[in-house]
Amino acid sequence: MRIVKALPTMMTVGLSFVVTICAAVLCDGAFTSVSAQNVTGQALIEKTFPHSIKCKRCHERVYEEWETSPLAKSIHSPAFRASLDAYLNSPAGKDKALCFRCHASHVREFQEHVQLFIDQAKTGDPSLDGVACSQCHLIKQVDRTKHPPEPKYEIGGKTLYGPYQDFVQNLAHQSVELSLFQKSDLCLNCHQSVPSASNLGKTNDLLGNWDQSRAIKSGKECQTCHMPQQVGESANGEKKRKIANHTFPGRIGKLRQEAAKLDVQTKIDGDKTTVMVKVQSLVPHNLPTTHPAWASVVLALEIKGKNLKTVFSDKRVYGRTYLDAQGQKTIFDFEAAKVAEDTVLKPEETRDEIFTFPTPKDTKTFDVEVGLNYAPLNGPASFLQRVEAESSQGSQDPVFQPIEIVKRTENIPVAK
Repeated sequence: MRIVKALPTMMTVGLSFVVTICAAVLCDGAFTSVSAQNVTGQALIEKTFPHSIKCKRCHERVYEEWETSPLAKSIHSPAFRASLDAYLNSPAGKDKALCFRCHASHVREFQEHVQLFIDQAKTGDPSLDGVACSQCHLIKQVDRTKHPPEPKYEIGGKTLYGPYQDFVQNLAHQSVELSLFQKSDLCLNCHQSVPSASNLGKTNDLLGNWDQSRAIKSGKECQTCHMPQQVGESANGEKKRKIANHTFPGRIGKLRQEAAKLDVQTKIDGDKTTVMVKVQSLVPHNLPTTHPAWASVVLALEIKGKNLKTVFSDKRVYGRTYLDAQGQKTIFDFEAAKVAEDTVLKPEETRDEIFTFPTPKDTKTFDVEVGLNYAPLNGPASFLQRVEAESSQGSQDPVFQPIEIVKRTENIPVAK
């Protein structure tokens, strides 16, 4: 009887074992199929848009400059991964390719492989390029009638476009001079507006009326500041000439020190002191002009009295505040239904700020410190914690630190 009773149990265990093995085989086959599909997809993408590492073989200087730039981190950054997850998990996230149309613009040609772009970005160390050599130098036209402007690529051949007339003949690719590469139009498909907030129209533009600025009217383009000319070699071993810098200075780099001026005047009137700060934007576009959902510039005033103790502080914030459909604040453009407040410094704008406070006592002098800084990344605690968790540097990630634009310090005597 014990043997008879054991048989069903043994059969059940055996059947379970067989089912488990079959499931494992089937799953392994599924993983193999997905993996093979990804490999095939990536090979196709990199055949059409050659990986930047291939360009390094002949353009080492350009590659090394680009590698230090924000563009090279377009799908690597923890903030992008955290935002991508938030978008994909939102009701607006049905268009999976939306974020990549700027952060890896060649997704436009590979909509059917968008999941590969997502999977790659989520690894934190994608082998796919985001914004690199091919993503720019295969652009032959930018359609400004679209919102946002749309790039048109030359694919299927060996032609690359650029600004140089005296290019070096080579066997790797055909080079063609294109005036587009000396015009701001080249940058507009990613830097003029945010696609996910297109319902907000002009209230959510990134640049403002840049094309009406004094800089543009004097003949300056985006490349004048953000790809400044230098002397060097474009390709390894060629003669030195004027070429474009590919570190793309802006918020990162010394260029930001030329973004604004501060004029500070302090007036003591008995027990009351007034500090008047004239903030002059020197750039032909909005300041800030990075992702408006969380980018802001802060004017901070600090008054230090006896023993350099801070006796007063105040600030002004330049940026945008969004409300979602429920009227709640949000940092995400794809949730934005309304721009509640816009204090962004407009192109070449000068703004006067007035601070009033009690005159410091028991001191012969006091210090006035005024600084204009890019603010650290802001947003809900859950979002910031996610970014910190995604970063290899944790809370020390540079996005959590302010970046100084300009600073003024004055020592003011207190009349007896």
